[in-house]
Amino acid sequence: MSWFESFVLGLVQGLTEFLPISSSAHLRLTAAFAGWHDPGAAFTAITQIGTEAAVLIYFRKDIVRIVSAWFRSLADRSMRSDHDAQMGWLVIVGSIPIGVLGVTLKDQIEGPFRDLRLIATTLIVMGVVLGFADRLAARDEAGGRHRASKERKTLKELGVKDGLIFGFCQAMALIPGVSRSGATISGGLLMGYTREAAARYSFLLAVPAVLASGVFELKDAGEGHVSWGPTIFATFIAFGVGYVVIAWFMKFISSKSFMPFVIYRVLLGVLLFALVTAGVLSPHAGESAG
Repeated sequence: MSWFESFVLGLVQGLTEFLPISSSAHLRLTAAFAGWHDPGAAFTAITQIGTEAAVLIYFRKDIVRIVSAWFRSLADRSMRSDHDAQMGWLVIVGSIPIGVLGVTLKDQIEGPFRDLRLIATTLIVMGVVLGFADRLAARDEAGGRHRASKERKTLKELGVKDGLIFGFCQAMALIPGVSRSGATISGGLLMGYTREAAARYSFLLAVPAVLASGVFELKDAGEGHVSWGPTIFATFIAFGVGYVVIAWFMKFISSKSFMPFVIYRVLLGVLLFALVTAGVLSPHAGESAG
């Protein structure tokens, strides 16, 4: 991998990680369109450490408060009813599905799941799901001529059952094209949570999963076409760009619809299917080296 490739891929990772459009799919597609080797699952996992570092800094007050309350609750029973302490446990509970499935499906994640036809399918299907969930949330918030607006849930109402459902939604993002934020936010909206609550828990839930995945994949950074220098460079690029994007996205969702992302996902998926069908792109483009 050249330094230019690592710069572009780091930029793509930072731009797409927090948006509901799938960073892993965009890394895969960028390489395929440019005629580069597939950067691979290891490169993706490691560069995600950069974007998760952006989450740690952006949500630093929330994270410090949650971690502190959780540790204190281990020794102080009275703290176990504290919302922040409960959030600590709920992040742990919600991380279980992706941890189990990530290890179980490791070979599929690094191989068959990177087929461009599967990515096109997940882009379209999850785009439709996100669109439906977004419309449902908008209907609840706006009410209607013959119905009152419906108050949506906040994170104070999050329990173990919903935490696990969020976790399974996050685990779906092991398939490129699904999108970690897209799947978890869609799940949250369908369960009746506000956009802001679903997004906030989505980002907090991603921290342990992504950091664990990145550390696990560090051993592969020097193998094949992925080398230490370009990979670390891409990770720093992803961190800087990711921080700007997450700050913008949290403001965007407070008043805007997800429909622009839905339309983009569907159009990209259709375009990808057309290119593969026409023979312009091989469904396994670049995989031989990745």
